[in-house]
Amino acid sequence: QCCPLLNVLPSFGFLFDIDGVLVRGRTPIPAAKTAFQKLVNSQGQFLVPVVFVTNAGDCLRQKKADQLSHILGISQDQVMMSHSPLRMFKRYHPKCVLVSGQGPLLDIAQDLGFSQPVTIEMLRAKYPLLDVVDHDRAPGVLVSLSVILFGEPVRWETNLQLIIDVLLTSGYPGNPYHHENYPHIPVLACNMDLMFGHGTFMVCLENIYKKITGKDLKYEALMGKPSELTYQYADYLIRAQAAERQWKQPIRTLYAVGDNLMTDVYGANLYNRYLEEKNSRKDSKTWIQNELASSAATHCRSVLVCTGVYNPHTEVPLDTKENFRFDPALVEPDHVVPDVNAAVDLIFQLENFAPN
Repeated sequence: QCCPLLNVLPSFGFLFDIDGVLVRGRTPIPAAKTAFQKLVNSQGQFLVPVVFVTNAGDCLRQKKADQLSHILGISQDQVMMSHSPLRMFKRYHPKCVLVSGQGPLLDIAQDLGFSQPVTIEMLRAKYPLLDVVDHDRAPGVLVSLSVILFGEPVRWETNLQLIIDVLLTSGYPGNPYHHENYPHIPVLACNMDLMFGHGTFMVCLENIYKKITGKDLKYEALMGKPSELTYQYADYLIRAQAAERQWKQPIRTLYAVGDNLMTDVYGANLYNRYLEEKNSRKDSKTWIQNELASSAATHCRSVLVCTGVYNPHTEVPLDTKENFRFDPALVEPDHVVPDVNAAVDLIFQLENFAPN
């Protein structure tokens, strides 16, 4: 007979960072195997909903799931890449989009639902053929209706030049630039983390655009940790898992376990603030909230592990994007633990969780 004070069904979910929490490079962190033995039953099914949230964006989510298979067999539906929320942006899926980054970009874009992705290399190959006067006669003219920045490109100079040209000409590269081409065509960016190359690439793009036009580059959406959008989508994936397992209890608390103050901790605390404000607001829903259905979560708790990049002496960078204002109060974790195994123990204890 189970003690009535203990919960056997989860009302919480885990958001695990991957690098520095579960693995270092390709090597599993020993605590991860111990932790995962506690998270699954004898059939290998998860006892709580779990999503793996990474800022990597240079591969398909199946590849990331395969990389974790030496710790545990997981499905690609549990893996969230920095670009995963792009699945929600369905209005862009049938349109021509210019994509920048590394890895199998066309495969990634098509897997996300985009039917007409164009890479920088494809645009560069067509560029000499563009007729700047008569677009009807130009063979294979590419018209980009939006730009998606998946991650840091290899050839910065080529990418910067061609993306700027597409923005200045409203998607008709080779056309003359007119000042009335503002606001520019939509730009959606994944992984704005300044600790990695892509955040720095975005700063270059913003500054070049501002130098030429005198106006700010605006992002239609920013995704990847620490953006709110990433946690909204992770919350949705947690709920989808709970529904699939027919767990009737609503998921009230999310625990984000990570090793990076600026992405994992900041993002979890930012989403926690959003949830608290959402529950006190009565305003109308955004299209994203409608797309993802309503969350029952009331809290998102940040749990910092000391197995990865965390260094108590590192100063926090103070970069701000046009639609992302940095708040230093959000880098304080709710809990600090040695490793992911200690994190699982702590959370089970906080939740009074004792699965059958």
